[in-house]
Amino acid sequence: MNAAVTERRGIGRWLVPLAAGVLGGAIGAGGVVLAGGGGADKMHVETIVRDYVLANPELLPEAMERLRDKQNAAAVAQSGNRLTKPFGGAWMGAADADVVLVEFTDYNCGYCRASLPVVERLVAEDPRLKVVFRELPILSEESLTAARAALAAAKQGQGKYAAFHNALFSGGPVSPASVAEAQRRAGLDVAAATAAAAGDDVTAEIQANHAMFGSIGGSGTPSWVVGDQILSGAVGYDALKAAIANARKPKG
Repeated sequence: MNAAVTERRGIGRWLVPLAAGVLGGAIGAGGVVLAGGGGADKMHVETIVRDYVLANPELLPEAMERLRDKQNAAAVAQSGNRLTKPFGGAWMGAADADVVLVEFTDYNCGYCRASLPVVERLVAEDPRLKVVFRELPILSEESLTAARAALAAAKQGQGKYAAFHNALFSGGPVSPASVAEAQRRAGLDVAAATAAAAGDDVTAEIQANHAMFGSIGGSGTPSWVVGDQILSGAVGYDALKAAIANARKPKG
């Protein structure tokens, strides 16, 4: 059996359950075969499905999207509350939220900066929303310095992280000077913040964020998790609002 045939049969196997619903009458009695048949019958149905998919290749992107959604949901579920539990005060919004939006962010990420007004609008409009920030310094050494400073701010009490976060994003490119200025604007004890930034707990938090990001298949910053959905990039207000609404829908 050559590689092309093997690949086509492999596609047929994972598309059978999905395509069975799409095919409907085209498969006919094949629905019974899928449930209880085997051997030659199963291969016959797979051949029908494969041929149908090859004749209708527009099914593949939809099928791949559904597969990705299922994989994402499984990865988010496996992470449990580790994903939605903030580090100290690294969150905004409602303490008693019914939905948590998680953002993986880097202070040198222009798309993260552009998303800040969107996050603030969502929080202002939705009294039952909490936004948890997961520091993910991936772009530069300055990103790591800024992430450590942000987590140090999170250790100084509720509201300090948000003040520092907003100040640093509004202060231009990240540098030691812009970090120090953001600390002053946020009303932080700079000496205490500098010491806290070097803490083992801060190091562990950043390492955990990288591990979680990898486990859910993250592809860059900003990345968002809400309910069992993962969104990547500066997706904008409408997409995030819709995802939050979807997370509130009863499951089952």
